Amino acid sequence: MPPRILVVDDEQHIREGIGEFFRGEGYAVSLAEDGNQGLAAVRGGDIDVVITDLRMPGMSGETLIEEALKINTGMPIIVLTAHGSVENAVECMRKGAYEYRTKPVDLKELALLVQRALSVRALEKENENLHIQLQNRFGLTNIVGHSPEMERVFDQVRTVAPTKANVLITGESGTGKELIANAVHLLSERARHPFVKVHCSALAPGLLESELFGHEKGAFTGASRLHRGRFELANQGTLFLDEIGEIDAAIQVKLLRVLQEKKFERVGGEETISVDVRLVTATNRDLYRMVQEGTFREDLYYRLKVVHIHVPPIRERRSDIPLLVTSFLKEFCRENGTMEKKIDRRAMAALEQYRWGGNVREMKNLMENLVVMSKGPVIQYADLPEYIRDEKQPDTITLPAGKKLEEYEKEIILANLAWVNGNKSRAAEVLGIGRKTLHRKLEEYGYSVSE
Repeated sequence: MPPRILVVDDEQHIREGIGEFFRGEGYAVSLAEDGNQGLAAVRGGDIDVVITDLRMPGMSGETLIEEALKINTGMPIIVLTAHGSVENAVECMRKGAYEYRTKPVDLKELALLVQRALSVRALEKENENLHIQLQNRFGLTNIVGHSPEMERVFDQVRTVAPTKANVLITGESGTGKELIANAVHLLSERARHPFVKVHCSALAPGLLESELFGHEKGAFTGASRLHRGRFELANQGTLFLDEIGEIDAAIQVKLLRVLQEKKFERVGGEETISVDVRLVTATNRDLYRMVQEGTFREDLYYRLKVVHIHVPPIRERRSDIPLLVTSFLKEFCRENGTMEKKIDRRAMAALEQYRWGGNVREMKNLMENLVVMSKGPVIQYADLPEYIRDEKQPDTITLPAGKKLEEYEKEIILANLAWVNGNKSRAAEVLGIGRKTLHRKLEEYGYSVSE
């Protein structure tokens, strides 16, 4: 179907002349002799571009523009004006008109302007569709969970996303904190601007400072060119700092200043750079305890924790396990080009009882393995790993009253290490701490790391 142009002008020869020209160019054309007729045509919903005069009896072109854009905010409107009303045309552009041309109009130039307007509008629609697809892929619709615990999380995300508040997301490793951060961004007014991610524990303090704030050429050995930091790249958008509990004291000070003043300098630079960035952070550590221990600044903690969203581990939302399992099975069957597989009741019951120390990440990896390695259309109990089929370690421990906090910590660490049969990487995941931290704790308790 050809694009439809609406020509609005009270002068019949101009109106019909423009209409005849565009029909000859292959467009569908509607004509209106005043603003009221033009607005009625716009309400019909089939108009792609409006070409309108400004000075007409009844409803003026200015009013037509305002009312038409209320109906279709993205519709291109081209204003035709006499030399004496150019200022009025410019004012119309401030109100949303696409462009203006003075009378008498060059029809070939007008045709090029219409083509350009349609191309811009098509690109805008494509971006709008892409934005909807991104919301469907990374927004709340992509996060599986119907349990009351997850509904509470979803409600928090919907409430905080449209605001400017900083968000702190907590939860064990593998619970999906990054997905929640994505949802906060995509449901906010910043969704059309960058979502920039930094994993703080993956970089040494010096490198992290340069990564966050950038550096000038020659700031240090190897700095061969100017480097824009993540704060600059995230301007007008959202910066997501994962594992925020791992940053050192110097970075904490610089981060606090950016949050307070929205300004910073690159490493080795003197120019002060202003940014407008929303900060979303995540951690599997207890930041409040770190504040009490003096390893995390209290003022920074409260700046980050304007809104706190806690993502519960799988063992606290077991009613979501069948949903998650089914979702991952469908995903990996589709990715691997295999027939859709189901899971039998006994196997599902075992998965529901399992503790899922690695949470959603662990479950996702297991489901991919089962899709690839199981041979039949139904995943059986025997297809499950032995550690799920035959958990020999108890899943509870008893902590008597009257002990110091450090003693409880030791019992919890050793019990969880025994529960995972001495696998230190898995124990660190279950405990929500880094492997280096676990090694240090074991050495404090008098164990060598190799034991």
